[in-house]
Amino acid sequence: MDDLKFGTRDKRGNWTPNATLEIAPFWIGKWSRIGHFIKDMIWPWNAFHMATALLYWAFVLPDIETMKTFGWGWALYLFAANAIGIFVLYGAIEMFFYVKRKQENRFKFNGKFPAENPSDVFWFKSQNLDNFMRSFFVGIPIWTAVEVVMLWCFANGYHVFGWLDWQDNWLWLVALTLLVPAIHEVHFFCIHRLIHVPVLYKWIHSVHHNSINPSPWSSLSMHPVEHLLYFGEIVWHFIIPSNPIVMMFNSHAVGFGALNGHIGFDKLEVTEDTPLDTHAYAHYLHHKYFEVNYGADGIVPLDKWFGYWHDGSKEAEEQMKARFRAKKEKLKARQARTTPAE
Repeated sequence: MDDLKFGTRDKRGNWTPNATLEIAPFWIGKWSRIGHFIKDMIWPWNAFHMATALLYWAFVLPDIETMKTFGWGWALYLFAANAIGIFVLYGAIEMFFYVKRKQENRFKFNGKFPAENPSDVFWFKSQNLDNFMRSFFVGIPIWTAVEVVMLWCFANGYHVFGWLDWQDNWLWLVALTLLVPAIHEVHFFCIHRLIHVPVLYKWIHSVHHNSINPSPWSSLSMHPVEHLLYFGEIVWHFIIPSNPIVMMFNSHAVGFGALNGHIGFDKLEVTEDTPLDTHAYAHYLHHKYFEVNYGADGIVPLDKWFGYWHDGSKEAEEQMKARFRAKKEKLKARQARTTPAE
């Protein structure tokens, strides 16, 4: 597939799509695109997360009586399912597109591969090994622990307003399921912007941002505090009237769905003529520029409202640079005021 029909490549080999990012069409009056937007929001990624949530409910999670008590047995079984799922999903994309380089660097935002740039900022100077170990030995255990606590709350009937059943509350639960991407966007924007505060960035978020050129294993490579904040999104289902299946869907959208922003390719060539859109561009721009696109896909366009939105255009680039210059001048002026005169 010729990626130059969809974008351009600079002298360094970095690829940029022709199409710029857009916030959700209902915010900008593009009503004719609503159907296309809903289809893209559901298929294939969120449909996959809902399918895995249902599979977990049917084959992984124990009965309610078992979940009423914290126990190593079912908790470790859930951890194993999460670890295997992440290994298969992330590992397959890593293997085919980063190790075997099935499509070389076609549609790859950064023309280089992480393995080509060893660095002291990573364990063993390897981004892949560092990211893998942080994900499996820190990220997945914390994710599983949050799920175990929430499932224990469900089994024991602990909830601010009460857990809902599908039979009597199907309309609200369908709506809540469709709202999960919006819940994710709001939560992610808030915690993400918080950990970009300089002191928190230095001690916490910088671990994730070491991966300037992200790959699948970068998705859950974080400081443990960031893991807690990130997976804490699931706790919203302790406050919002919800159902454990919807909660598990949200959990999988966070855990398995972290992959999307870190694939590193705009499209994956599933077959020679079938590209799969990754929706990775917005978050790739965040890894590239650090102070843009704190949210996700513009479903709730907080980045746009707060002035952090970067849609990939030259105009957005200039606006970002102007913001950086203004920030730098403000910092200089503050330092001048606090420096005593000689």
